[in-house]
Amino acid sequence: MRSLLAVLVLTAAPVLAAAPPPSFDAHFTDATLRVDLIHAGNAARDEYSVDRLLRQGTWAGSRTHLVDPFNTGQYEVRVVDPDSGAVLYSKGYDCIFGEYRTTSQAAAGTVRAFRESALVPFPKHPVRLVIERRDRDTTLHELFSVPIDPADTGIIDEPLEEGVIVVRQEVHGDPHAKVDVAVLGEGYTAAEEGKFRADLARFTEVLFGQEPYKTRRGDFNVYGVLRPSQQSGPDEPSRGIHRATALDASFDSLGSERYLLTENNRAVRDIAAHVPYDTLLVMVNSDRYGGGGIYNLYCTFTSDNQWAAYLLLHELGHAFAGLADEYYTSSVAYNEFYPQGVEPTEPNITALLDPAKLKWKDLVTPGTPVPTPWEKAGFDEKDLAYQKVREELNGKIAAAMRSGAPAAEVAKLKDEAEKLSLEHAREADAYLAKSRFAGVVGAFEGAGYASKGLYRPMLDCIMFSKGAKPYC
Repeated sequence: MRSLLAVLVLTAAPVLAAAPPPSFDAHFTDATLRVDLIHAGNAARDEYSVDRLLRQGTWAGSRTHLVDPFNTGQYEVRVVDPDSGAVLYSKGYDCIFGEYRTTSQAAAGTVRAFRESALVPFPKHPVRLVIERRDRDTTLHELFSVPIDPADTGIIDEPLEEGVIVVRQEVHGDPHAKVDVAVLGEGYTAAEEGKFRADLARFTEVLFGQEPYKTRRGDFNVYGVLRPSQQSGPDEPSRGIHRATALDASFDSLGSERYLLTENNRAVRDIAAHVPYDTLLVMVNSDRYGGGGIYNLYCTFTSDNQWAAYLLLHELGHAFAGLADEYYTSSVAYNEFYPQGVEPTEPNITALLDPAKLKWKDLVTPGTPVPTPWEKAGFDEKDLAYQKVREELNGKIAAAMRSGAPAAEVAKLKDEAEKLSLEHAREADAYLAKSRFAGVVGAFEGAGYASKGLYRPMLDCIMFSKGAKPYC
């Protein structure tokens, strides 16, 4: 189904004269065309090629809102009528390669390839699949195009793999009219199926305990999907741990120790295909802090860390709602993820190029100056000091584990790291709560991994710091 943000935007937007929307029944059948792609290159190269085509289950998306109303995501997939040029379907998205392109490794010229999938409604007639990418100024330009004939005998139409467990956790209706959420279990063995089911139930309540999901609970379907793993937990390369799991999830992704991703796209898609889905959550069986979220791809979070609820909601903010990170003191692998002097497409950060046209202008608290002053210097000093200690402590944990240190020594270091994290979060909350602009909407400098030049809408929220906080 269309995203929750789409529901809100389409409900609130004025009715404008426009071309009639494409008809689902005229162009598509109720099935999913999965286009597996290989996405390769570096900072200077960006290339797609088709790996394979598959026909899979019911189309999970909307049959009425086929064209993406948002102008966000680094890339956009389109289904185009080859005769008229009309866009029959579109969806913006981000991808792992899009992040890799901004790393130092990519800037040095190293070419890497990643597997991706574009899921579109199954066409009734020949179409053209187009992928567009945003240039530096955020304008979309065609990057790749391939003709697709639904009568092609090379399209794979075979049974799904066996041994996958499906849990209908909370189903409220027709997948065409609901947001279908698939929670994939990662690093759960067959003996841990009960834990997977309990974790699924727990995090379903976390999801629906947070607005705006809480009041829209009936608009969602939630499924759990598990292919049991040979071993428990994810890979932790910097700690010398590699495990045999269903989805190959790994910490240290793109060089960031807390970044938890899977690059095994085929496994993700093959397992998820057992249910209709609009958004994917990968629930990783681990007590370590970590996660990741990529817009319209998936989000990951660990199940048993003290910040697990926050991780789910924060990373889902990226993957489902297309929200940007609002923090800027933590280290990341990216270089100039948001180019200077260019307005980001994400709805919750801005370059404030024209304060009079602030994208959330109508929500600004009356009397609040824009940009909004805040106690930034003091916050930065405390947070950067914490990040330094945190990095050193994580290094000690990794070194101890790689060297085979006694379990008690490793446990003590991990416990110290968790206590440090909690103590810092409480201190940060207390510091921000004292600000005279706490709780108001304005434009606060510091966002999107940049201390200067990018602004967030509120002093603190769930995309800025850890804890039980709202989406601002």
